[in-house]
Amino acid sequence: MSRRRGTRRASAASEQATRVVHQVAAWCLGYPDAALLERLPVLHHALAEQPPSPPVDALRGFLQHLAAAPPAELVRDYVDVFDLSSKQALYLSYWTDGDTRRRGETLAAFKQRYRDAGMLVDTHGELPDYLPMVLEYAALADPRGGRELLQEYRASLELIRIALVERRSPYAAVLTAICATLPGVSPQDRASAMALARSGPPTETVGLEPLPYPTLRGTAAAPGTEVG
Repeated sequence: MSRRRGTRRASAASEQATRVVHQVAAWCLGYPDAALLERLPVLHHALAEQPPSPPVDALRGFLQHLAAAPPAELVRDYVDVFDLSSKQALYLSYWTDGDTRRRGETLAAFKQRYRDAGMLVDTHGELPDYLPMVLEYAALADPRGGRELLQEYRASLELIRIALVERRSPYAAVLTAICATLPGVSPQDRASAMALARSGPPTETVGLEPLPYPTLRGTAAAPGTEVG
């Protein structure tokens, strides 16, 4: 096997692992209902098929937390962390635009990205910058564009991560895993996170195949099909 072919295979494996991390993270950030808990064995298997890495290890630890904690406790914790506090808001443009008029244009731009990738999304009442939705876009519809979008909102991701770390929330592991799939080192404090430049180099996309794992809205949707 030539060195070039070996490099391509390694790149394809890395690409696949990143997509799996993004898809599993999307599930982990969803409401911890019976549907999520029933899929834990499948998500464990998805991660077990990937090479060991910090993102994979972080998500594996979080899945163990979901499996071990009482369901009622998981629900109560999720509501406390994400529904009753804006300090960990999972809406990426909330951290950059707040509730200004500019945010409407930003949300429209998210929708346009999805359309351009052939991903027709029923948001089920969520805003299009909802992090689990962005992660599914990166995992299923446009891995390169998805990583670019996540990197564009790297400061938002890091601020959410830092807030979860400060809260000592198990969900900090999920944000840590997401940030670890992006180039560069995560900042250690809020000031450094806010100073992040909203940029990131595109990465090569090779060897893409449909993910054989559950998605937030059922099965992996091919471009041009509705997810709903």
